Amino acid sequence: MAEEIATAAPTVQVILGSIRAGRLCPKLAAWVIDIGRASTGLNYELVDLADWPLPMDDEPGIPALGGYAREHTRAWSRKIAAADAFVFVTPQYNRGYPAVLKNAIDHLYGEWSGKPVAIVSYGGHGGGRCAAQLRQVAEGLGMRPVATMPGVTLSHDMIEGGPVAPETDFLAHVAAVRQALAELVAELEAR
Repeated sequence: MAEEIATAAPTVQVILGSIRAGRLCPKLAAWVIDIGRASTGLNYELVDLADWPLPMDDEPGIPALGGYAREHTRAWSRKIAAADAFVFVTPQYNRGYPAVLKNAIDHLYGEWSGKPVAIVSYGGHGGGRCAAQLRQVAEGLGMRPVATMPGVTLSHDMIEGGPVAPETDFLAHVAAVRQALAELVAELEAR
């Protein structure tokens, strides 16, 4: 009788793209994780950039060469290398994505390469421009962005600090998030 070997489900790191005070990112990321856990067999891990203070450009070498000199970069490298795929959950600020997310991405290179990524953006206009920019960066790193990029539109009241309940406020976006995560599963299976 052949023994079945149990394999762990792939790990998807859901990276919060904002550290701004009063941010909605934690609520939206938790909502995305809830949808993922209910609709895929993947393991989801929340990665809050507020917990990863990475100084701007403090490595003496270029990330594409590896060999990081700073311990915070080596720790960030280990964290990102451990993931099988990513979901970036990010607000759109001034028609782009936040500098803290760009800095976190730019600290590394090879750790991102070849891994699938889904992009979930949000803002007063849904975040499509920041998602398009982030997609270009992901492609430049050799990542495999999925086609569906959900853009969650926030009301003016939500933007100004009003209450937000993603599970009810964003029902219209659930299908797009599920589709993006299904595409992430397909990319993982294609490896």
